[in-house]
Amino acid sequence: MIRKAVPSNLDTIHKLTQACAKAMIAREIYQWNEHYPTRSRFEKDIELQELYVLEENNIIMGIIVVTELMDEEYIPIEWLTKNQNNLYIHRLAIHPDYWGKGYAQRLMSWAETFAEKKGYESIRLDTFSQNKRNQKFYETRGYKRLGDIFFPKQSEHPFYCYELVL
Repeated sequence: MIRKAVPSNLDTIHKLTQACAKAMIAREIYQWNEHYPTRSRFEKDIELQELYVLEENNIIMGIIVVTELMDEEYIPIEWLTKNQNNLYIHRLAIHPDYWGKGYAQRLMSWAETFAEKKGYESIRLDTFSQNKRNQKFYETRGYKRLGDIFFPKQSEHPFYCYELVL
């Protein structure tokens, strides 16, 4: 089941992303760290009702943020569509215990269906340039790589911006 996150999920969500960060670092993917994502970021996501969880048997296995708000880092990118009526995906994460079992595909399929039903023109997101697995994941789903942005607190390496026109 995919549902909106609630404040009582906060500890579990934060621990899930910490486990993801640790597992990625073990694979020499320095995408997430002590600066991102933060507990306060998830509090705000929940407050804005933009954070969703993938839950089975009362276990939160993954999360995704869907928002209409464009981060300022995205402004210089030459997107395929106009900067209106777009959905942005952030903080897609599956607990490492469940990697490779199709849960990220399930969350993305849900987000894409959500966007289509709501009439969005496109879905936009970014992924870390050193995370080849994520790049393949999005490109296989039809997302087009458009440009690079930087988050200096996370890495000296760029993040690649992608868009899927619906």
